[in-house]
Amino acid sequence: SYFGDRSSCVENANTLNLTSSSSVRGLNSACLGKTPLSSGRSGCRSHTPVMGYSATSSSAVSAHTVASVIVAVVEGRGLARGEVGMASIDLKNPEMILSQFADNTAYAKVITKLKILTPLEIIMSNTACDAGNTTKLFNLITEHFKNVTFTTVQRKYFNETKGLEYIEQLCASEFSTIFMEVQSKYYCLAAAAALLKYVEFIQNIVYAPKSLKVRFQGSEKTAMIDSSSAQNLELVVNNRDSRNGHTLLGVLNYTKTPGGSRRLRSNILEPLVDAETINTRLDCVQELLQDEELFFSLQTVISKFLDTEQLLSVLVQIPKQDTVKTAESKITNLIYLKHTLELVEPLKAALRNCNTQLLKAYYNSLDDTRFGIILEKIATVINDDTRYTKGCLSMRTQKCYAVKPNISEFLDIARRTYTEIVDDIAGMITQLAEKYSLPMKTSFSSARGFFIQMNADCSTLPNGQLPSEFTKITKMKNTYSFTSADLIKMNERCQESLREIYHMTYLIVCKLLNEIYEHIHCLYKLSDIVSMLDMLLSFAHACTLSDYVRPEFTDTLAIKQGWHPILEKIAMEKPVSNNTYLTEGNNFVIITGPNMSGKSTYLKQIALCQIMAQIGSYVPAEYCSFRIAEQIFTRIGMDDDIETNASTFMKEMKEITYIMQNANDKSLIIIDELGRGTSAEEGIGICYAACEYLLNLKAFTLFATHFLELCHIDALYPNVENYHFEVQHVRSSAGNKEKIAYTYTLSKGYTEEKNYGLKAAEASSLPSSIIVDAKEITNHIAKQILHRQKSTPEMMKQRAAYQLAMRLVQTARNSRLDPESLRAYLKALKKKYEASCPTPGKNDEQ
Repeated sequence: SYFGDRSSCVENANTLNLTSSSSVRGLNSACLGKTPLSSGRSGCRSHTPVMGYSATSSSAVSAHTVASVIVAVVEGRGLARGEVGMASIDLKNPEMILSQFADNTAYAKVITKLKILTPLEIIMSNTACDAGNTTKLFNLITEHFKNVTFTTVQRKYFNETKGLEYIEQLCASEFSTIFMEVQSKYYCLAAAAALLKYVEFIQNIVYAPKSLKVRFQGSEKTAMIDSSSAQNLELVVNNRDSRNGHTLLGVLNYTKTPGGSRRLRSNILEPLVDAETINTRLDCVQELLQDEELFFSLQTVISKFLDTEQLLSVLVQIPKQDTVKTAESKITNLIYLKHTLELVEPLKAALRNCNTQLLKAYYNSLDDTRFGIILEKIATVINDDTRYTKGCLSMRTQKCYAVKPNISEFLDIARRTYTEIVDDIAGMITQLAEKYSLPMKTSFSSARGFFIQMNADCSTLPNGQLPSEFTKITKMKNTYSFTSADLIKMNERCQESLREIYHMTYLIVCKLLNEIYEHIHCLYKLSDIVSMLDMLLSFAHACTLSDYVRPEFTDTLAIKQGWHPILEKIAMEKPVSNNTYLTEGNNFVIITGPNMSGKSTYLKQIALCQIMAQIGSYVPAEYCSFRIAEQIFTRIGMDDDIETNASTFMKEMKEITYIMQNANDKSLIIIDELGRGTSAEEGIGICYAACEYLLNLKAFTLFATHFLELCHIDALYPNVENYHFEVQHVRSSAGNKEKIAYTYTLSKGYTEEKNYGLKAAEASSLPSSIIVDAKEITNHIAKQILHRQKSTPEMMKQRAAYQLAMRLVQTARNSRLDPESLRAYLKALKKKYEASCPTPGKNDEQ
């Protein structure tokens, strides 16, 4: 093998015992069998190496339809339980990602990280699934990933010492700082050991020494969005139809490469928390929007790139067997490599006059001599006009004639033979066309080889049929496809000649790859640049299609006339816009309004805008500023929930418990319809207690509810604000019945639509006597509650003073007003304060 001795990577593992669970819930003693590999949940699945790939430069919307990530997970035992190590590798990308973190008993971080990775297969220690003694982590993973193959490996292969050895052997020198990060992180090293052994002996993939990009990915540099919140917000998957593009990913995804699409997806699920890094991205998006020439020139070059990560992955893998398929794959990938490297100079040219810090850094990074060195070495062997083309016959021709003439005499003879056979095939089909006076032409497909195609109406054929000489006839409308015995023999000769060409070309290509291998790691840098530029271009593209604005980052969440980005795409027009304002002093908003008035949509809109801002995208609003959120939690009620009240209520309790256990003062919390799975009294009590707990966290919280009793909590807590969605009453022209017209407009205060349940009942066929009784009872209860919760003048005065103080603190921190404007603003604050006090005295002006 031209990349080195593959046996040096890992020791002989004939004793590697693997099992794959065939049942996720009822594991029995069969799980501990010593078979090499049994069937997974999806049935028997062959484990084959990913040696080649489809070379397309599509927009990569479906880049994640085929899973290719393998993840190893291990948990500490005894006192270390809850400390989790993970190692993952994408079979299409030569990068191993290591993680280690402490998780709580719900293992939310583990589940979230696995959801982001979308694994093909999950590997755990066999001791985690001992019959009758399975670990909680094992049970949770198998519960959440029912369609993922689950495999267990003997615990001894989770060896941190061996893991560090593998990393030292396989990690490319450019990423060697990883040793300092992980040498004391034993669990991720143990996971890496088991993962690499498994990938070699089951997936038949061996990586060349010093070829992998290895990085440690902690959770402290990105915001935490649990999998339930990601689902509620439809970040990457539409809840009604998984193939539907009405998601945040669908709104922002105008990427041109698979790498760009993957990067966008991972950023949406794990937004940044560093304002400086986010602003650096926003600077780039701003320049792309302001400089059309830069935008279009970059987009043109980026769209020509193939999947650079997958190309690099295939190049650094060592084939275990030299087959025709392996040979063809290596030749193809060398052509892809040449194509990719030839795009470096056009990419540099597009970036030459850029101004922002990040784009300049990318320009300087592309000024790497290794790109030129590799191209020069390729040019000594490969024809200058050899390039990636679309079409299987065109690509076959490129592979056949990739190597320059006069390098191998035997190769030149084999190619002449191949050319003669192809010419003979074309000549034979021409003669057949003349013989039968039919419009035959030569066609080619990778599955059939050369065959005959003809456009003709069957009425023009003798007796309505093709001559008996032709076989394997298929017809699509008026197009016939067929072959003959002689053509089949010619195809066989052609294939035999091709095998000789590929074999001899492969030997030359392997020698060339061996010479350029030491320089090939510059592709890691190129891959990173291309995927990031692709994502930033996608953000800029999304801005050109809608009126998005650049977000600012302060200690305030302020959105002026913001709207729901996914709803805009669905409706094909701009939805109703609304304002949002949360500060440290007004950090809790209660939202009321009838069903269908827009509460849930508004809440999701806030979270989506926050995520867009933290990934470096512009936001759908007239103006917006955000406080960086370290966690984003959502609890969204479902009006069409078909579960029983008991199960709905338990789900609510689990979700709210998770939020309370993990939230802090830097969280964004969105809760919609809590407590509806139980009685009204209990629901109000639970909501009230939950609100009081969250109020003490100082997190930014938006709480939508139908329990109007909660609105009066603002009398006790001055940091609570009430808002509601307005509705209008329209009397129908046909009769005296009133209908509710939804405005979807958010206004201050709580809703006056206190009896919209009764109004819905009036519209039904319930007897009028029941409606009248219900109204009387409701009015009686409402008067009692209002009397108990009525604010006193003193309380109103205290609240006004609190609001004024908070506004002054915000002004001192964030104001950019000139002295005259600031004076006018402060006078307006004073007037607002005086108007809010029921009985202002002389001292109130101080």
